[in-house]
Amino acid sequence: MKRLYNTPIEDTVAHIEIFIDVEEPIDLTDFVTSFTSLSNSFHRYMKMEFPEFEGEARIFVKEMRAGSIIADLLPGMISLIGHMDQVLIVDQFIHRYGERLAKYFTKGGRAEGATKTELKDFMGQVAAIANNRNGKGQVRSVTYKDGIRQVRAHIEFNHKDAQRAIKEIENHSKEMDSSGEADYERVLMVFKRPDFGDVSIGKPSGERVVIEEIDPRPCPIMYGSSLAEEYIKHILRDPAINAFYQGFVVDVKVIMRSGRVGLYNIINVHEAIDMEDN
Repeated sequence: MKRLYNTPIEDTVAHIEIFIDVEEPIDLTDFVTSFTSLSNSFHRYMKMEFPEFEGEARIFVKEMRAGSIIADLLPGMISLIGHMDQVLIVDQFIHRYGERLAKYFTKGGRAEGATKTELKDFMGQVAAIANNRNGKGQVRSVTYKDGIRQVRAHIEFNHKDAQRAIKEIENHSKEMDSSGEADYERVLMVFKRPDFGDVSIGKPSGERVVIEEIDPRPCPIMYGSSLAEEYIKHILRDPAINAFYQGFVVDVKVIMRSGRVGLYNIINVHEAIDMEDN
């Protein structure tokens, strides 16, 4: 059962708690992404709603408590705003985040206007619970005053919710793939394993690239446009070019597999950049 709560406002510092209750060992990647996904989502929320604080929209791990995994996270903008404003901002974020994530707990649920980046972070938030039978998770807005802890707003989900979310997020991602539009525009791509030969359009090329804005791991690519393939190959084949220090500003579609980037589909190239000069 999914519930969002509110309690009366208290003039104190707001914390964000991530609660992970699992009976089986938790995969380290799933554990880490439960934090990074929330941090990414908080940063996007601050950039959209409070751009003047965007640079300070970071989340710090304040405490890890024994038993079930409970992480006490502290948003890092308290030095710039009053306590009351911080409480309201964190409450509003948890409400919005919870409402959008909960859309995927039901069949056919979709968060309006969701992007591939947001879907990737939703996937990361629920992965640990989806992969652990009888697992339960919560994300909570919490205040402390006079030693009394108050939960102001929260989203909760169980193993069944998380598995449904994984399926619905993957389906939503596939729907985006078929739309013909780029998921990311003008992102910097660098080759980690280039291929100087011709490749087929619409099929994996065997090459691997890094697009830091999306995923720091080297990921495979395919070319969705012959013009993109011809332009990139022309640059890479230049004997004066070091392929590993050549960047390309591209538009890409992202194909997700098991909640992670599985393939980049390059649909447009804007320019080439000599990384050695930078």
